[in-house]
Amino acid sequence: TSEWQPKLSSVGNVRAFRGVELSTELGGLVQTVPIKSGQDVKEGELLIKLNDASDIAQLNSLKAMAALAKVLNERDRQQLAIQAISKNVLDTSAADAKSKQAQVEQQTAVVAKKNLKAPFSGRVGIVAINPGQYVNPGDKLLTLQTLDPIFVDFNLPQNNAELVQVGQEVIVTTDAFKDASFTGKITAVSPKVDTNTRNIQIEAQLANPDKKILPGMFANVNIKLGDQVKYLTLPQTAVTYNPYGSTVFIAKPTGKKDKKGNPGLEAQQVFVTTGLTRGDQVAILKGIDEGATIVTSGQLKLQNGTPLIINNKVQPANSPDPNPQE
Repeated sequence: TSEWQPKLSSVGNVRAFRGVELSTELGGLVQTVPIKSGQDVKEGELLIKLNDASDIAQLNSLKAMAALAKVLNERDRQQLAIQAISKNVLDTSAADAKSKQAQVEQQTAVVAKKNLKAPFSGRVGIVAINPGQYVNPGDKLLTLQTLDPIFVDFNLPQNNAELVQVGQEVIVTTDAFKDASFTGKITAVSPKVDTNTRNIQIEAQLANPDKKILPGMFANVNIKLGDQVKYLTLPQTAVTYNPYGSTVFIAKPTGKKDKKGNPGLEAQQVFVTTGLTRGDQVAILKGIDEGATIVTSGQLKLQNGTPLIINNKVQPANSPDPNPQE
């Protein structure tokens, strides 16, 4: 027997907590690129600045016109107080002042759009933009990814739906860091089942302070289910599956001696009830007792009563967590 941790296993993909391909709303010549490839940036930090000299000049002109319109409107207000002008003249100057101020705000927005800033904190990708380069509106200029925390998306069969809930702990491993595991929690379970695969999509969130895990990585996900339990286990190669059920061959003592004087053994086929599998192992729920001697290879040559000779020079694969051999 051995202790098993009941769990659900799946494979998934790593996804950034936030990720976006950045572009500008306006075109123009790149003036400065104050960041480097792979740099961590804060929300609001300048990433790329386009040439905005003519836009700023126009903004200053509009500000001057707006200031003049405001002065004229105030003067008309004083003139109306002494009934030197009509109310209609004041209304016209007031509308003109508001219009000029709106033009200032519009041009201010144009100038702001010439500065590409980080919409959130994260890490920029490869910077391939250089000063003097012309960019068009909508061109993809940079990628920005928030790496801590980070998401893992994976799927489970619909019959496991009742076993999964938000807040459950998950253990994630990746091929990139074979000796490391990362702990997180389920943050969302899709409210629908995929009609093609009958799977449920699940999202888990992991802390990633060292920013080792990167978006797009392949991830192995394990969800623990309750406390550890003890199971009688066998190598999966010991079990034969057929339409009538699962069977194993037991080495049963005959009560006689063989030619070498050792206790004689013969094959006896018994039905077993199998449970969960774990690596090379399968849990046996019913059919055999602990301590029984089981045949692990050559079952196709056996039938009830076939004499047996034990040879354990070659051991069957029996690892709970096998790894591919290089």
